[in-house]
Amino acid sequence: MGRSWGTLAEFDAFVADGGIVEPIDDMPDEYRQAVFRFIELHANSELMGGLTERDWIPRAPGLRRKMAVLAKTQDEIGHAHLLYMVAGDLGMKTRTEMLEDLFAGRGRFHNVFHYQAVTWADQVAIAYLVDAGALISQQAVFKQCSYGPYRRILRRIIAEEGFHMRHGEEMLLTFAEGTTTQRRMFAEALDRWWWPTLHMFGPPSKPDDVLARWRIKSERNEDLRDKFVQKYATLLDSYGFTPPDPELRRDPDTGRWVTGEIDWEPLKATLSNLGPDSARRVADAATHWADSRWVREALESVAAGVAA
Repeated sequence: MGRSWGTLAEFDAFVADGGIVEPIDDMPDEYRQAVFRFIELHANSELMGGLTERDWIPRAPGLRRKMAVLAKTQDEIGHAHLLYMVAGDLGMKTRTEMLEDLFAGRGRFHNVFHYQAVTWADQVAIAYLVDAGALISQQAVFKQCSYGPYRRILRRIIAEEGFHMRHGEEMLLTFAEGTTTQRRMFAEALDRWWWPTLHMFGPPSKPDDVLARWRIKSERNEDLRDKFVQKYATLLDSYGFTPPDPELRRDPDTGRWVTGEIDWEPLKATLSNLGPDSARRVADAATHWADSRWVREALESVAAGVAA
């Protein structure tokens, strides 16, 4: 038998004191829903990110890059299935229901996967910027997350995301030390991906954010975004690349980077699946889901025969 709490206030006190909640616990419905939505979003994002990588397997330059993209695709889709399993244990939806909602356009996934990778340099920008941003966010959740299964599965996901980020760093160095054409290609990709990466952390956190209240996440969105900017604006500057923010500057007193005003309208569009590449991305995923139905049905038939 799991634990139960008489009142929401008692549950709040348990979580605030560092308590870890498990699936068998009689958790408040509000907490269950908040955790489920957060993990479902993460799962959907890993899957859509994996599908983005998959598209570039045949287009990656050279065998070594193809093997790296293939491995990353396997990692991302593997992360998605692990997260769907954790989300499914909350009893809100089955994994199949979550996938069907995603492919029907009812599910949500991170804004960065509503954009198209135009050239190989975009894949470099994704691996260097987006993967780094995701790692910063996931590490912040892992530090204090109150939901035990999610916290435990993040340990594995973070370890693999760290390799993805290093892969991005290695590719960026290739472009930074490469030809004029390579540097131009990455500069153009940076123009396309800088703002979506900053959007990925979300708008400024609200004072009554339940995700922070229940330690589903441990840092404010603006603090995570600032952590990213301080590190990656410095690195990009050292490589000779300039983010597309005319107001980006170092504060003369503190030496810290200060960004210009952020336009949140593109983020709002992606939240409604109305991003620049949302329709194609969801439609492609739905087509692959429909085309592979025979595999699922065959496996179900075999399982039913074994059970009989």
